[in-house]
Amino acid sequence: FYNEHWSALLRTVYSVLNRSPPALLKEIILVNDHSTKPFLWTPLREFVESELGPKVRLVDLPERSGLIVARMAGAREAHGDVLIVLDSHTEVNTNWLPPLLEPIAEDYRTCVCPFIDVIAHDTFQYRSQDEGKRGAFDWKFYYKRLPLLPGDLDDPTKPFNSPVMAGGLFAISAKFFWELEGYDEGLDIWGGEQYELSFKIWQCGGRLVDAPCSRVGHVYRGYAPFGNPRGVNFVVRNFKRVAEVWMDEYSQFLYERNPQFAKTDPGDLASQRELRARLRCKPFKWFLEVVAPDLLVRYPPRDPQPFASGRVQSVANPKLCLDSLNHQAKEPIGLYTCAANKTHPQNNQFFTLSYHRDIRVRSNDKCLDAAKLGDEIVLFSCHESQGNQMWRYDYESKMIIHGKDHLGRCLEADLSTNKLFIRSCDKDKPSQRWNWGYVNFVHLQNWDVYGAKFL
Repeated sequence: FYNEHWSALLRTVYSVLNRSPPALLKEIILVNDHSTKPFLWTPLREFVESELGPKVRLVDLPERSGLIVARMAGAREAHGDVLIVLDSHTEVNTNWLPPLLEPIAEDYRTCVCPFIDVIAHDTFQYRSQDEGKRGAFDWKFYYKRLPLLPGDLDDPTKPFNSPVMAGGLFAISAKFFWELEGYDEGLDIWGGEQYELSFKIWQCGGRLVDAPCSRVGHVYRGYAPFGNPRGVNFVVRNFKRVAEVWMDEYSQFLYERNPQFAKTDPGDLASQRELRARLRCKPFKWFLEVVAPDLLVRYPPRDPQPFASGRVQSVANPKLCLDSLNHQAKEPIGLYTCAANKTHPQNNQFFTLSYHRDIRVRSNDKCLDAAKLGDEIVLFSCHESQGNQMWRYDYESKMIIHGKDHLGRCLEADLSTNKLFIRSCDKDKPSQRWNWGYVNFVHLQNWDVYGAKFL
């Protein structure tokens, strides 16, 4: 933990103490990553020693070292047969521990992740999330999720294979963790560590699973709480270390998406490459073919051409175009005076009807989102799962249709307010008709085939 709130930290500790079979809980180790809040030093140490000892121990790092080094410091202090990593703002749920341990007892080279529920950052209310998906990534190295494979739900209590862990919550045998030499300690602060450990587990003879019967709540902060402690982009450096060591020829696709990779020095990789050779780890091509066979289908290394792109002009008033208004997630978009360039306007008017069948804004990679008839159109983080973000362009009627089943919902402009809504489709309304700057007629004519190939 670093500058964690007292109540959030203790909620994590007490939930583990209260909801773990005593015989299975060896110890809880708290690693203070050189916090600057005074109450996390002497007051916390006194509280741990008087109220929580001897099962809870506190380790203080001499300088701020980041998530990865802090976890390694905790792992070196641990005496248990199994290491379980938790973020410091979590709450373990009833019967969380045995389902994490059982797969490891059956095969020590198994890493097990719980299902991660949501604790609201503003109310601290605990609520269940979905019933599970497999972890993955796209070629910007954003964490993504893949649907379960056939057979994964035959027994909804059975752990299922997952290519990539979410990152903060997992159980692994100490023996296997140290066979893998833990995390690459050349990774700095945070970023990329979940990919590094996941690739290492799979490619070096292990297995990574999610356990549906183990649930842990996690507080997803509503803001970025800490600044950059390094003054450099340590995340890109971390990503490049992971790519250079584990991803073989597929690393080029990351580099194509982010020009910063080319000018980033990943540091000395000799020890990591020696580890991979010594453990006779499999190539990344094997990982993609065997562990994540649908990843390249869902997230092609090079994006296919979009269905349409550029500015989106109102037929009812050709002077007005869709505009993000420089808004962020959960804020509405609207109409604004059209840019001169139809195919490559400024970013706030550059929209793309992507192969995921969503409409995304180039300026912030957010997507147009609406839940039901009558809703105002807002921006939301692109989830690439269709649903509220699924759109289709009918180039004959020039209507932009919303929803998977195309149940007569269309994008409509309110020209009196320059706002945008979902209304019942009406071909006689010019306010529901739109001109895209660029239209890929071939792909639109083969909508179902094209979608089946890439989705």
